Amino acid sequence: MKSSYLPIITLLSIVGLRYNSICVNAANADQARPSTRFKLQSPPGEPDAKRNSNLFQVVNEWKYIDFEYPTFVERQLAIKNGDFVIKNNLPLGIDVFNNRLFITTPRWKDGVPASLVTVTYPTKEISPPVRPYPSWQAHSSPYNPDCSKLISVYRTAVDVQCNRLWAIDSGIVNATVKLNQICPPKIVAFDLSSDEMIVRYPLPESQVKQDSLHSNIAVDIRNGDCLDAHVFVTDVWRFGIVVYSLAKNRSWRVTNYNFSPNPVASDFNVYGLNFQWLDGVFGMSLSNGPRSSDRVLYFHPMASYKEFMVSTDLLLDESLWTDGTLDTSKLFVPIGDRGFNGQSSTSGIARNGVMFFTQVHRDNVGCWDTSKPYTRSNLGMLLDPAENSTLIQFPNDLKVDHEPRQGVWVMSNRLPIYLYSQLDYSDINFRILRADVDSIIASTICNPMLESVTKSEKLAIVSIEEGQCY
Repeated sequence: MKSSYLPIITLLSIVGLRYNSICVNAANADQARPSTRFKLQSPPGEPDAKRNSNLFQVVNEWKYIDFEYPTFVERQLAIKNGDFVIKNNLPLGIDVFNNRLFITTPRWKDGVPASLVTVTYPTKEISPPVRPYPSWQAHSSPYNPDCSKLISVYRTAVDVQCNRLWAIDSGIVNATVKLNQICPPKIVAFDLSSDEMIVRYPLPESQVKQDSLHSNIAVDIRNGDCLDAHVFVTDVWRFGIVVYSLAKNRSWRVTNYNFSPNPVASDFNVYGLNFQWLDGVFGMSLSNGPRSSDRVLYFHPMASYKEFMVSTDLLLDESLWTDGTLDTSKLFVPIGDRGFNGQSSTSGIARNGVMFFTQVHRDNVGCWDTSKPYTRSNLGMLLDPAENSTLIQFPNDLKVDHEPRQGVWVMSNRLPIYLYSQLDYSDINFRILRADVDSIIASTICNPMLESVTKSEKLAIVSIEEGQCY
């Protein structure tokens, strides 16, 4: 076993530390910075101006997810036939564009009538029924599948420059029981002006491994050219990223050892449940470089405490990944470590360069100013655990919108209880929350106007094993 404090001076192991360092563990304050308290959404009709904009606001919340059927009779018939089992529907992904929220409800269990739905934003109801997007007809039954339609969508990405909604359809049903790949996974895109499907690209067989699960998606537009679009899709169970070129209508698979899970971080203990998730590369966020060629893709496995980065130019160079002659292993750079219990699902970067990321083990949302070193002293937490113990319970998805005044959106869904125990449907189980980007980070180390901690304190140069104390 390597020493915990092995001195070494390299680009990849210089980490700024205080001399009076402490052990980061589950009992600490989770790196808490001056943070905000939560407040539930104001009653319908109350002006937004009366709300404190630096707090996470509850936009929607549900005890259970209900669907808006064309008629009451059709809803009752779907329940009777088992096509709609209310307790089996769980919201997973969240996205927002103009006056609509887009939510994914993957077919993890039987009785999920559609896996991509929408609700109006803002809504008069805090717990509105959801509507299949773009229509009921766009979703296939899992019992007699039409693979040209939507089967089981996991997450989405809004391409605001070109007015498109992209989605990754896993093609998998009943993943919680026995993974059943009834259709090839596919990338789809919808024109948000007409709600018509304009892209449908099934992944080639050679890029889909046994037990692959394609579960997250990000989109990179080059120089404002809507045709020059590239889509990144993570294979969380077989540790790869598929890169799709819209212009070429072709894709290639990227692999790297940094996509793999860390066994130590695969052990989860939340809500009295202990389970192991060997989930690899999952969270992705694109930097905001002034030029397309400056962009990097930040990424991390779900079962890991580390963050990594790679130039998007390298990912978009198809020949690097298809000819097999070049060593690409060192192109992916580890940049830092969130510490013990620092597992994260998804992340997003605002225009001001601040990354927001979920903290699933801590029921919290983290932040990092990407202009500062990725050290734990520069990572902020946005909720005080002592005062927000039930507001967010398992933050599963996170998005930063593209509005003039940007917001960060979080989907909280108690996923482990849904999978390994039993949700209490008399209680609130699912929440969509929003916070104003600039306000929520104003008093944290993530504020770009504040100096990096490492600029004002003494530094020690050491190498740390992932998740260890310092």
